Amino acid sequence: MKIKTCAVIGAGTMGSGIAQVAASTSGLNVIMNDIADEFVDKGFNTIIKNLDRLVFRGKLTVAQKGEILGRIRKTTNIEDVGDADFVVEAAIEKLDFKLNIFKDLDKVCKAGVILATNTSSLPITKIAAVTGRPELVIGMHFFNPVPVMKLVEIINGMATSKETFEITRNLAEQFGKTPVEANDSPGFISNRILMPMINEAIYALYEGVGTEEAIDNVMKLGMNHPMGPLELADLIGLDVCLNIMQVLCSSFSDSKYRPCPLLKKYVDAGYLGRKTGKGFFDYSAK
Repeated sequence: MKIKTCAVIGAGTMGSGIAQVAASTSGLNVIMNDIADEFVDKGFNTIIKNLDRLVFRGKLTVAQKGEILGRIRKTTNIEDVGDADFVVEAAIEKLDFKLNIFKDLDKVCKAGVILATNTSSLPITKIAAVTGRPELVIGMHFFNPVPVMKLVEIINGMATSKETFEITRNLAEQFGKTPVEANDSPGFISNRILMPMINEAIYALYEGVGTEEAIDNVMKLGMNHPMGPLELADLIGLDVCLNIMQVLCSSFSDSKYRPCPLLKKYVDAGYLGRKTGKGFFDYSAK
């Protein structure tokens, strides 16, 4: 099946970014779906702002911006996704929520349509099992900010076919991304390595080993990381970091993945990072 229309389920930070990339780099028609008009409109306005910045920098013309926006169709009706040739789900990182979405997608999407999930840690095999097309379900893990970050982690479930993987990999390349193959294990490759490092940095802060600035500077200046682990946690979202650590901890039943109590405290306080204006660092004046 030739992919002409890509549907994106979820119009938040990740979903709007995926929709922008799909419409910009590959010229696909995009159906951007969410549960309420306010969410879809917010996502669409984010895309407009991103494209406006590119126009201001001379990397995009006003006409090109109009063409990109013209390829994006907003909807709150899941039935509209039935027009898509490929679907990327980018809703909240809650397994039960995703399972219900995939049950609905399986009903409304045409036979042969691949259903991809942008999950950062949840099991592809379990998500695929609620559909009647497990061989067509795959993980397609983008990174924030989607228009900028080159990596797409492509995760095979137990039943994912080789053809599904190849089609998904080729689509990622059309998006201008670099696909990396991973198998279905908690956290996959990226978060299996990254989140314990971030969690350990939070423990170092919790135990008074160093300040936020000291911890991040050690990793930036000593390890040549472009961003410190605490600043990166703020960018990802502390609630997302906590969710992933909880998945790793419960999946492996290993105390080394136990979320730091300070991370839990920040999330309980609503200090989630950049998206709330405060996390380990203060972004309210930025």
